[in-house]
Amino acid sequence: MSDLLYSEIENDLRASVREVLDDKAPWTAVLAGTEKDEPYDAALWRAVAGQLGCAGLPVPEDLGGAGATWRETAVVMEELGRSTAPVPFLGSAVTATAALLAAGERELLGRLASGGTIAVLAVPFSTAPGDGAPEVRAAAGAVTGEVTSVADGMAAEVFLVPADGGLYAVDAADARRTAVTSLDMTRRLADVAFSGAPARLVAEGPDAVRAALLTGAAMLASEQLGLAERCLDDTVAYVKTRYQFGRPVGSYQGLKHRLADLWTSITQARAVARYAASCVASGDDDTAVAVAVAQAHCSAVAVKAAEECVQMHGGIGFTWEHPAHLYLKRAKADSIALGTPGRHRAALAGLADLPPA
Repeated sequence: MSDLLYSEIENDLRASVREVLDDKAPWTAVLAGTEKDEPYDAALWRAVAGQLGCAGLPVPEDLGGAGATWRETAVVMEELGRSTAPVPFLGSAVTATAALLAAGERELLGRLASGGTIAVLAVPFSTAPGDGAPEVRAAAGAVTGEVTSVADGMAAEVFLVPADGGLYAVDAADARRTAVTSLDMTRRLADVAFSGAPARLVAEGPDAVRAALLTGAAMLASEQLGLAERCLDDTVAYVKTRYQFGRPVGSYQGLKHRLADLWTSITQARAVARYAASCVASGDDDTAVAVAVAQAHCSAVAVKAAEECVQMHGGIGFTWEHPAHLYLKRAKADSIALGTPGRHRAALAGLADLPPA
């Protein structure tokens, strides 16, 4: 088993990303952005994807990437989860990039690595690894069909469309997009329709799509980990300073036990999320199992942490002017993204040859 501790390089990367996010995406700016029509924060995307080079971390250097691994990408996902940053990193720098790496595609991959182009895998956001693809047809170099609830669909410049067992690249200008109401307004959804849209075959067979979804689910666990850690940090800081009956509310035993339980769950989440990222990075045979375990655990922990954050902040935790609702909405949306915890537990049972209950 590889070392799951953070390396010096990973810690330095974390510090750089956090500095940028603290400067350009404080929660007040994130909250203000939810009331705008823009599908993502373009300036923040340029800083994270382009200036820091995070969009190309797992991409080979000869294609314009950093030549790093998915472990480093997971560290970035943790920080993006902490800030609920409104950028299409999961869609473009993770799932789309993973699909193109698996397909061996070079030209489009280089554009994604620079952060200059945003690509999105055209599947419903709830699609889990191993699920069937949407009913999109491909014929004579064109695709036709509709895909609902595509994450960052309004931000995409290129769609990677699973159709008839292959994967096709389609210019977003040739698709019809309709924004849909999203619980998490920092990661917006769209329905995408193709009607004879010109398409270029990128990969044959289902392997590229499965690799994209598996990698996406692994990286999503790291985002959930970062979100849960932020919720715990904010809550602990608050209960130390909020006084009731002449003493900090954090000194009451009931709250201490709840926070201790949450800390334990987050520590476990860190272990499974790091293991999933490490397996994806090394191509380990245990990857499918590791991802299923990480998603089954981290989804629930992120939701629990966000709920506790709202509860323990008392009245202020329920207000629009506090970031707790941003964390809760991201955690709830993430819990059904790329497969629900129940879907991943079922997948784990199949992988372990466990009989159904």
